[in-house]
Amino acid sequence: MRERTRMIRRFIRKVLGRTGFGGFDGTRHPQHEPRIIPHAQHGISRDDIHPCALKVTRTLRAEGYAAFVVGGAVRDLLLKREPKDFDIATDATPDQVRALFRRARAIGRRFQIVHVYCGADTIEVTTFRAPPEADADALHQQAADGMLLRDNVFGNQVEDAARRDFTVNALYYDPHDETIWDYHEGVADAKKRVLRMIGDPATRFREDPVRMLRAARFSAKLGFHIEAATRAPIAQLAPMLERIPSARIYDEMMKLLLSGHAERGVHQLRAEGLHHGILPILDSVLDNPDHKPFIHAILHDTDRRIQDGRSASPAFMLAGLLWFAFKVEWQAQKAAGLPDSAAAYEAMDIILEQQRKWLAFPRRLDPMIKEIWALQPRFEFRNGARPFRLLDHPRWRAGYDFLCLRGHSTDPDEVAATELADWWTRFEAADDAERDTLLVTHASGEHKPRRRRKRTNTPEATGDEGA
Repeated sequence: MRERTRMIRRFIRKVLGRTGFGGFDGTRHPQHEPRIIPHAQHGISRDDIHPCALKVTRTLRAEGYAAFVVGGAVRDLLLKREPKDFDIATDATPDQVRALFRRARAIGRRFQIVHVYCGADTIEVTTFRAPPEADADALHQQAADGMLLRDNVFGNQVEDAARRDFTVNALYYDPHDETIWDYHEGVADAKKRVLRMIGDPATRFREDPVRMLRAARFSAKLGFHIEAATRAPIAQLAPMLERIPSARIYDEMMKLLLSGHAERGVHQLRAEGLHHGILPILDSVLDNPDHKPFIHAILHDTDRRIQDGRSASPAFMLAGLLWFAFKVEWQAQKAAGLPDSAAAYEAMDIILEQQRKWLAFPRRLDPMIKEIWALQPRFEFRNGARPFRLLDHPRWRAGYDFLCLRGHSTDPDEVAATELADWWTRFEAADDAERDTLLVTHASGEHKPRRRRKRTNTPEATGDEGA
């Protein structure tokens, strides 16, 4: 009986077209006609589009398929921002797309997409998709609470626009005639700097709870305010994030923390109550007046690096967010009788594993986080050969940058970090004679070490190890 029902539905779709069916909540809505906006009104030229994206659209169009630059790239160009990625939407199926390009690969199970490669560049190509239907089959699976588990039901451009998340992300740019196809007043919302969900917000958040994190991220990144109706269900539905695979949560959080707008993003997460199941540590550090300046310094420094076009490390960010939790656990392990060094490494393992329950960052980040933490006590030793050995450490720059940021904390245990950072800044820049005068001489009359050649690396030369 179930299979017969599916066959009837497919026959009706074939005869009437999928747009005869309802919206995401099962209610019927009329088919939208797009507002087609000419180049003279929006100002986006095909010269603004990545050459690889132009090649993909031209190839698809030459074979009779529709092909549009879609989503964030169109939004960013409207806002006079430089897009990070150029995605393509088409009516060609993934198999048809792959057949047209020598270097192309289909990826994903939940949403199947095709990556087309042009040298070192990758263009993501998606087939127009339709809204979820009540009948679940191999292509579309939906949980009882509305969460989409798998969604590879293809549709037309009207439906594809309706199933995108926010109006400003449902804009289609045609490089052929330089027009924007706007189905949901996304251009107007971009001008008003408002983030508005397409369809019923609660239903859309249930389909994919990660959209709540995306709302916080886009709001922070773009400086948009979240529309009241879009924001309303977030607090109630936030616990649904616990069901999202930890790898997806990590990817979305790294997009937020390494967006160049991490400070605003973290505050937006807290404002929406979305951090409890992801970064619960934020409450303890941001509510502590002594710890809060350090966390802000970490976030601000990371934002500045990214905005300046420099790299930033997820490990450095995590080391900062978890620093005070690590220190507390370190003291607990020492109180339990472990020697200082053993207590430190035991505390590192405990804190990283505790945090990984909420935010499953890859274990490949652990060594750098641990090294940054382990270097901090070594900065206290400013006599003998130890300062020279520390300058040669491969993580010197990351550890030093971390020490400098610790100086922003007003925690009594962190006050010495400011003086230490100042000493190490002078020591690194000094010549051999000056370094001899800077070395701390112990009462025991310890001999000064043999002079060593001054390092030539600068903060900029190794800055990718830092924030």
